[in-house]
Amino acid sequence: MTSKNSDAPGPVLVPILGDQLTRNLASLRGRAKDDTVILMMEVWDEATYVKHHKQKITLIFSAMRHFAADLRDAGWQVDYIELTDAGNAGSFTGEVARAAERHSPRAIHIVEAGEWRVQQAIEEWPDKFDCEVEILPDDRFIASIAEFREWAEGRDTFRMEYFYREMRRKTGLLIENDDKPVGGQWNLDKENRKPPKGEMDAPQRPLFEPDAITRQVMELVEEKFSDHFGSLDRFEWPVTREQAEETAETFFAQRLAKFGDYQDAMVYGEDDLWHSMLSTSINLGLLDPLDLCQRAEAAYQDGKAPLNSVEGFIRQIIGWREYVRGFYWYFMPGLESDNALNAQRGLPEFYWTGETDMRCLSDSIRSTHDNAHAHHIQRLMVLGNFALLAGCNPREVQDWYLAVYADAYEWVELPNVAAMVLYADGGKLASKPYAASGNYINKMSNYCKECRYSVSKKTGEGACPFNPLYWHFMDRHRDRLEQNHRIGRIYSTWDRMGKDKQRDYLDSAEAFLDTLKPAAKGWARDD
Repeated sequence: MTSKNSDAPGPVLVPILGDQLTRNLASLRGRAKDDTVILMMEVWDEATYVKHHKQKITLIFSAMRHFAADLRDAGWQVDYIELTDAGNAGSFTGEVARAAERHSPRAIHIVEAGEWRVQQAIEEWPDKFDCEVEILPDDRFIASIAEFREWAEGRDTFRMEYFYREMRRKTGLLIENDDKPVGGQWNLDKENRKPPKGEMDAPQRPLFEPDAITRQVMELVEEKFSDHFGSLDRFEWPVTREQAEETAETFFAQRLAKFGDYQDAMVYGEDDLWHSMLSTSINLGLLDPLDLCQRAEAAYQDGKAPLNSVEGFIRQIIGWREYVRGFYWYFMPGLESDNALNAQRGLPEFYWTGETDMRCLSDSIRSTHDNAHAHHIQRLMVLGNFALLAGCNPREVQDWYLAVYADAYEWVELPNVAAMVLYADGGKLASKPYAASGNYINKMSNYCKECRYSVSKKTGEGACPFNPLYWHFMDRHRDRLEQNHRIGRIYSTWDRMGKDKQRDYLDSAEAFLDTLKPAAKGWARDD
């Protein structure tokens, strides 16, 4: 906040960013409608700093336009800047400067940004504008950035489990009167690893036909971002609070009960299974995460969903989601350049084209292309596992994840990819690399049954590439990983193989890696 005159005539200008689409935003609460101008901006820089999936841009712009209409209907004055408006400044700061010229505000009130680079720009506003600038904490999260920092200070290791327990205590979710977890255990993850069996007949999630506003945005995206990844043929995401609520209600009524059991399962051609499909709406601000957790808890209390499903859902939100957000702000800006394993290989071209005979990868990339979505195990244990084992450069992998997923914002994408997927932070977030051979994918999916590669074959022609790549990864990082208490014992298995078998694994991995064609420049960012 500045000490500039806040009693001067003129309204308060309230910029709302594209992931802050809620009337309960801190900058709006308690404000008089006749003394406020809300500024919303479709900014070229934000749509292009990476070449976001066409559905991601459509989702954000459409949700913003619907939210602006909702605010106007409620009596708010909204100054909405469309991407094609004449004189578009191309940045948040530029658009706020133009709005300040139009409205002569006595103050600017804005909720802190979710992403580091945007927040750095906002923190320069007090020196750029002739009015008071107040930057408010984003209290849509349960833990503030300051609260996470206080929790993290002095710790040698950072583990989500301990933070998660604090969030459970703070919210009271699934807590007994004696401050103990309902059911006696904090974490039921071991019960949530059932492989797919038989017909996985999951209920269909609500799909929303694009209305006139969304169709207008789709036309804009096809015209302005034709070279971006993805297709709009199946754009069916919720873009309003009402649609997001319908998706949530359907999940709680039809999908939550089996969410826990099969949250790690993967089935060819089945993109949703029992997943909530709520992350896009939560990250936009259309749904309140704590409210969703309370509704899940109520489903358990009413006997409509088992504890393992409800605890797993709550842990993903108040545990993992809150944790990675705090982790992001604690370790930025260095996190984006971490490369503890010195991974230098270019991201393979098939991440963009889907043209690979590895059935698990091709199906995960197909879903990503068609839906701007793949569920968390596909992201971690198929797409991420391959990038880890192959030694792909973290910045290229980070750009890919940030560009292709509709729910990806840097605060959630970067910790998940740099630290969880790639172990690029050297183990601050995850206690071990999430490296796995083809056996894991075979156990948790039906991908391997009709794949050109044989998961039972370990080396040589036709072997599942994950098998030799796993041992190639373990061998080249032995100096670092052998001392890891969770993974170090694997080296006794490696040593028992003998030199000839080890050489078969290493030669098979290197032969496969030699076939990988790196992606051309320009897929994720304009050069």
